Amino acid sequence: MTGIRKRHSSTPAVEWPTVFLTLFCYGAWLATGFLLWPSYPLLALVALALILALQSSLMHEVLHGHPTRNANINEAFVILPIGLVWPFRRFKAIHLRHHADERLTDPLDDPESYYQALWMHAEMPPAMKVLLKINNTMVGRFVLGPWLSSIGFFLEDARQMAAGDKAIRKAWLLHAVGLAVVVPIVTFGFGIPLWLYILGPVWLGQSLISVRTYAEHQWSEHPEGRTIIVERSPLSFLFLNNNLHFVHHKSPTVAWYRLPKMFRDRREEWLRMNNGYVYPNYFALIKSFGFKAKEPVVHPVLRRAPEPGRAFKPRIRARNVSGLGTAPVPAEPPKE
Repeated sequence: MTGIRKRHSSTPAVEWPTVFLTLFCYGAWLATGFLLWPSYPLLALVALALILALQSSLMHEVLHGHPTRNANINEAFVILPIGLVWPFRRFKAIHLRHHADERLTDPLDDPESYYQALWMHAEMPPAMKVLLKINNTMVGRFVLGPWLSSIGFFLEDARQMAAGDKAIRKAWLLHAVGLAVVVPIVTFGFGIPLWLYILGPVWLGQSLISVRTYAEHQWSEHPEGRTIIVERSPLSFLFLNNNLHFVHHKSPTVAWYRLPKMFRDRREEWLRMNNGYVYPNYFALIKSFGFKAKEPVVHPVLRRAPEPGRAFKPRIRARNVSGLGTAPVPAEPPKE
């Protein structure tokens, strides 16, 4: 515990690399739309997709308590939903539930799991089963993944709002306010048709993120073996080093720019901790699983019969997304 407190006490009050990167992200979005789109529309659409993927990574960084110790200030950094789809507060709530490592990959307790419960899968229409099977290939995840996850997310949130969930309603209301700013800028300021913005940058931006999320987690009897490490990638910056995903899960409050050194300094220990679930790069994943499913659609062990879900979330006293209170238990490779 002493080491944990020491790390948090040494965290700067403002993480300036993240502040500057966020300003760059939104500045690049505006510059691309206003300056690049009129002359080079195709190049602008590709650039916007990269920018939206980066903004998604920044949303992930912010929900983990960066770049300041004040949650409201942090949220303000990503308040404009240029990616259109995900309300920040919903992403935050869902993702922090996902960080209960003991429940990783559970079809019910892990909201980011791609596995299906056996009994739920059995009740699905045949067409949906086919789509999910295709979605478990890397190419399928790149093409279909954004649509399947977004539609499923919308339907589930609509169901919960209809059931009276006020927190979700508020999250979507705040999101709507942001969209009321972003959509006019895109359509009237940039001059990009909304349908093209959705089918171009929004879709491609989410597809780029799916390259990272495709194999982030797999089932293992040991929780440490469920999270991947992809050692190198040209996309590391776009993903804010979340290719080192196991390191992030074990140190969720560490800033993105500190993860590579943390990994390099004790590489062998990290690889031993996660039972060798490591790939050298994303090309190796594409080569192996571009058109072949890496994992089964149905979870191989959990949720074989109907039962209520539960999420176990170990906590410690530490800086969290609200600035104070508790945070997911971090860990480092054991010292010899």
